[in-house]
Amino acid sequence: MEAQKLVWEGAIPLQIHLHESEVTTVPAPPPALILAPRIGYLPLLASLIKPHFSGTLPPGADTIWFEYNGLPLKWYIPTGVLFDLLSAEPERPWNLTVHFRGYPGSILIPCEGEESIKWSFINSLKEAAHIITGNCKNVMNMSQPDQVELWRSVLNVNLEAYLRVSSKLKLGIIGNQYTATSNLQSSKSGQSLGETDATGNVKIGRVPVRLYVRFVSEDIDDLEDAPHVDSWEKISYINRAIEIQGEGKCFTLRDALKSLLPEYFPENFLIDEEPSSVKGEDEQRGSTEDASDTRTKEGGEDLCEYVSACCQSVEGELKFVRIQGIEPKLETPFTWVVTNLINPDHFLHIIVLVKVPQLTV
Repeated sequence: MEAQKLVWEGAIPLQIHLHESEVTTVPAPPPALILAPRIGYLPLLASLIKPHFSGTLPPGADTIWFEYNGLPLKWYIPTGVLFDLLSAEPERPWNLTVHFRGYPGSILIPCEGEESIKWSFINSLKEAAHIITGNCKNVMNMSQPDQVELWRSVLNVNLEAYLRVSSKLKLGIIGNQYTATSNLQSSKSGQSLGETDATGNVKIGRVPVRLYVRFVSEDIDDLEDAPHVDSWEKISYINRAIEIQGEGKCFTLRDALKSLLPEYFPENFLIDEEPSSVKGEDEQRGSTEDASDTRTKEGGEDLCEYVSACCQSVEGELKFVRIQGIEPKLETPFTWVVTNLINPDHFLHIIVLVKVPQLTV
C-alpha cells in the first residue's frame, strides 16, 4: 500500500514553453513551471497553462497539444509513462513545448478536452477488465455516480477515493507474490478467467501489460547519450496479457519480460548480474477487445516481425527496464510489481530500452 501511495503521489516537474510561432508579444512570456501527476494526462493541465500564455496567443480556436524535441506527444499515454519513455536520462525539469494552434491530426488522434481523456481512460479500463476477467461487465455496469467518482479520483489524484470505487470492479489479483509463476496466454486461447475467492475477487489473474520498446543502435555508455526520439515509428509496444498461476515457483519480473521479449533473454543472460553472481540464477488504446492477442508496432506493423528483423542473427542488450520512474531489479516478484506499480487503468506500463545493431528495416 505504501508503494502504491508513493506512485500516486509521484509528479514530474515540467518547464513548459509556448512555441515561438504562437508568441505575439515582446518579450516572449516566461515558461510555465508545473508539477504534473505521473498518473495524469498532459491535456488535463490546460486550465493551469492557458492562463499563463493567454495574453500572447494569436486569434483562433484553442486546441492544446505538446511536443518534446519536435515529437508530438500522444495525449492518451500517462504523463509518467511519456517521461520514462522519452527522457532516457531523466531531465528535470522536463522541458516541453505547448501549442494551442496547428494540431497535428496526421500524427495524433483528436482530443476534445477532458471528455476525450475520460473516455479513453474508461475504454482502457474496459480493456483491462476484459483481459483480467474475460469480460468487461463490471465496468459497463458501473453506476453513473461511481463512474464520475472514479474519474474524479484520477483527476484529483485521490488514492483513497479510487480504491473505494475501483474495489467494486473486482479486478484485484490475489495470490502469494513469492509462489507465483506464469505462462503467456496463448494467442489461440479464448478462455476467460473464472476462479474467484469468497469475496468475488480473482484468485488467478491475467495481468494487462503495455510494454513500450525503444530501440537504439548506438553503443551507449551513459543514458544521457541516448538519441532523442524523433518519430513514433521508432517506438514499438506489446499489448499483451500475462497469466499468473500458483505453481510453487517465484515468478519474477524477468520471467514476465522474457515471456514477452524472449529474443533478449537467452538462458544464461542476467541483466542484474553482479560480479559474484552465478549464471543460471533466476532474476528477474482503448477498446473492449481482448488485447492479449495483440502484439503491434506503432504504425500497424507486427512487432514480432520487427523485433526479428532487428536482431535476426545477433542478441540485443537491455539497457534498462523502467516502471513508474524506477528501475526495479528483475528478480522482483512480478505480483509485487503488479500490485504496487499498475496505473489507475489497471495496466502495467513497462518501458524497455534495447540496444541492437544498426537497424536496416
